Formats: sequence, structure tokens, C-alpha cells
Amino acid sequence: MKKRLLGNTGMEVSVIGLGGIPIQRVNEDDAVNIILECKNQGINFIDTARGYTVSEEYIGKGLKAAGRRNFYIATKAMSYDYVSMKKSIEESLSTMEVDYIDLYQVHSVGTKEQLQTVLSEDGALKALKEAKSQGIIKHIGITGHVREVLMEAIDNCEFETIQFPFNPVEPQGTELLSRALKKGMGTIAMKPIAGGAFDYPALSLKYIMNSDLITISIPGMDSTEQVIENAKAGMNAEPLTNEERGIINREVESLGTEFCRRCGYCKPCPEGIDIPNVFTFENYVIKYNMPEYGKLKYDQLKVKPDECVRCRRCERRCPYNLPIVNKLKHAVQTFKNLE
Repeated sequence: MKKRLLGNTGMEVSVIGLGGIPIQRVNEDDAVNIILECKNQGINFIDTARGYTVSEEYIGKGLKAAGRRNFYIATKAMSYDYVSMKKSIEESLSTMEVDYIDLYQVHSVGTKEQLQTVLSEDGALKALKEAKSQGIIKHIGITGHVREVLMEAIDNCEFETIQFPFNPVEPQGTELLSRALKKGMGTIAMKPIAGGAFDYPALSLKYIMNSDLITISIPGMDSTEQVIENAKAGMNAEPLTNEERGIINREVESLGTEFCRRCGYCKPCPEGIDIPNVFTFENYVIKYNMPEYGKLKYDQLKVKPDECVRCRRCERRCPYNLPIVNKLKHAVQTFKNLE
């Protein structure tokens, strides 16, 4: 597994890390096995978050089995003021049962007002600097989906890493990531497979590795098989072939811009609609030519998207500003046409 220095942190991280969102979907034993397989494959960086339900807890169990010393641990919290961030740090340490966390990130800073709160006298940055001085966190980072906000954030020298979406279909962070690298920051690619929407994971990871913009990619993985497959990308430094670039270009054209990354930030829906899965099942029909399977999965949904009351809370939460209400309406029509 190839390794790179994460900016000026001194951490030599594997170019492929473990994204901790999908671990929520497995049981504790499977989570431990995933982390053990990461160790076997040379993956030494794990990223999670306070908001990922049992992810921190399961990762803590995995660290005990695989050895804490074998991993750099990153977590994050949507805590923007001093008091809430201080509490989040304490909760992360307790939940994972560790003495320190290598990288603690302010998570999903999406507005300039949130950033101002983070940087204010009683903001989250104060709590992070305090924790760093105490040795309970080693480094400070920031994550987000809004380029303009993070452009402003990286001018603050306290942030040592930046985490931003980057993959073949989401190149909007090119200028941001380039600027961050020039400032000596480590760059972390969230959504490196476009939230699972990209059909060629290995090619997406290879594209990112060849971009010269990213230190480490953190694809979410919920099986040991995925760990083994994704780790292969971190062992291959070959440039993309013309054939591979052609495949990527066709996939980018197919996905367009208004596709669901399945990040889950739109949830919970007040009516109980499982928004990401609605779009996943529709894709079986319109993208993968599997209408019977898509309809089967759709029919199993407890709440259908036609129960949407158009409150648009989901749209206000979506970091990609997707027209979710209209997309749900489209999905309803897709499945009606199959009747």
C-alpha cells in the first residue's frame, strides 16, 4: 500500500483509507473484521464521525482487535461552538475508548455564518486548540461541501487538513484542493466513488490517485471484500489508459450533475420516506435496465414517495442542492409507468 504525508501533520497515511459511514449497516463482528482486513491490506487511516450512529463505537471495538498503534484515527462533529465541540471530543474519546484522536475535524461547515461561529472567541476552534494542547487530539481539520466557505476557511492556519468531495464526476474542488496543498494542508477526498453512484470504483480511485490533488481517499466500505478490492487501487500507481479515460467520461456523462450521492443528510424525512433508496431503486430501472428488481425493492418501501408533502426540509439539508421534491415526483412516475 502506497503512503503519503498528510500535509504538514507528519502522519504518513495510506492513500486509501476507510470511510466509516457504511459500518453503521453491519453488526459489530463484521465491523471488527473489516478493520482487521484494513490492517492486512495496509490501510492505516480510518475516518468516522459523531453523527454516524454506532460507527465510532464499532471502530473502537475494531481498534482493540487490530491494535490502536496500527491506525491513524480521524473523526468529526457538526459542533460549531466551544461548548458543543468540547463535549463532542469527550464523547468521541469515550465511545471509541481511546486516549487520543489523531485528527479531529469540524464537520460539514456549510455557511459563512457557521464558519464565523467556528472561528469566534467561543467557537469550536477554541475547543479543538485546547484539546490539542492537552494531547487528546493531535491535529485539527475541517470538512464541507461548499467550496466558497472552505476557500475562506483554509486561510486560517489552524486547520491542518481539509476534506471535500472529489471524484471524476465532482471536480468542483480542484481550485480549493490545489490551494490547500500549497498551504501545506493534507487533502482528504470524501465521496471518492460519488457515494456509490459511480459504477467503476477502481477507476474512480485510480483517477483520484493520479490527480495530484488528493493525499488520501476514504471510500466507505461495509465488507472485507470491498476492503480488499479498494486496497488494490492503493497499490497501483499506473496512469490511466485512454480506454479507462473513455469509460470514465462515459460514466460522467451518464450520471450528469443531479444524482444522489446517498450521503443521507436529507434524512430523516418527516413522512418517513427513505429518500436515498427511492433514487437507488429508480436507478435500477432507468440506468441498469433491471426494472423487475427495481420495482420489487420499491414495492417493499414502507412509505412511498407519493406521500411527500413538499415541506422541502430535505432540500434545505442537502449539501448538493438537489431538487429532491421534483426527483421524488419523477420516481413516482417511473414506477407508475411499470404498472
